[in-house]
Amino acid sequence: MPQAIVVLTDTVFVNLDLTRQALSRVNAELRIAEQPSSEAIVKVVQDADAVLVTYAKLTNEIIREMTRCQIIARCGIGIDNIDVAAASRAGIVVTNVPDYCVDEVSDHAMALLLALARKIPLANARAHTGRWELAATSIHRLRGNVVGLVGFGKIAKALVPKAKSFGLKVISYDPFVAPTTMLALGVEKVDISELLSASDYISIHSPLVAATDRLFRAENFCRMKPTAYLINTSRGGIVDEADLARALDAGELAGAALDVLSHEPPADSPLIGREDVILSPHMSFYSLESLIELQAKSAEEVVRVLKGEMPRYAVNPEVLQLRS
Repeated sequence: MPQAIVVLTDTVFVNLDLTRQALSRVNAELRIAEQPSSEAIVKVVQDADAVLVTYAKLTNEIIREMTRCQIIARCGIGIDNIDVAAASRAGIVVTNVPDYCVDEVSDHAMALLLALARKIPLANARAHTGRWELAATSIHRLRGNVVGLVGFGKIAKALVPKAKSFGLKVISYDPFVAPTTMLALGVEKVDISELLSASDYISIHSPLVAATDRLFRAENFCRMKPTAYLINTSRGGIVDEADLARALDAGELAGAALDVLSHEPPADSPLIGREDVILSPHMSFYSLESLIELQAKSAEEVVRVLKGEMPRYAVNPEVLQLRS
């Protein structure tokens, strides 16, 4: 049996020991792109039987060159950097790892909510400059406030009991989830209009797709409470950053906490340097344990497909049906 070739386009892993260990079971050779540019990726994927990708963009043009490829395994949850339709046309199954960082992201979202509520970053910055003040700005009691979840997947569901433990009422907008599913966790299903107008905190947990691209823009910011806060640990493209800056200037909402931006790292985002915006560097997924789990699970998907087995997390399962 000829040796299979697995290409790694880019990575966040400190080392690739788990990947190499998994691939050794199918006698696969690991090749690494010199950089995550289209030109560098095309050079190495033409002979690839499988591709592991983190943040690099796999466009239609690149995928058309992947004539031997059986699987594109995304090392992460979101798949907005992969042209899934092009992969399907090429007969390539796309997988992700939807459950590796549920605790981390839901913890981070809750931490950002608490940081906004208690004004911790602002108080910390002022204390370090000698302003030993009782309160950075007006702070209100958290209990009894409403948190609105945009999207009701695994991470949003994990956030529910954490929010409720602080006395928050939880509502959610997700057109693909039944009201009974939400009600089972004590969550009220609402439409987007009610979520915008009723929430004291809005936490985004949706994928970036056509329907959510710039979902939070000028026309929706003006429908929020002027005392409300926006939290995004999902995808930067869901929030229009220029519109958010203008809405904050206009007092249409009180502040925001963002772990993701439309361009990372941000070069000239209008949100940098604002006291009413908390930024973290796309780290909500991160823990030592989550990276171990992510590396192992993404590599195992490649191994399964190369062995002729079914992957566990197929994004386009119709490709597998056509193969069988």
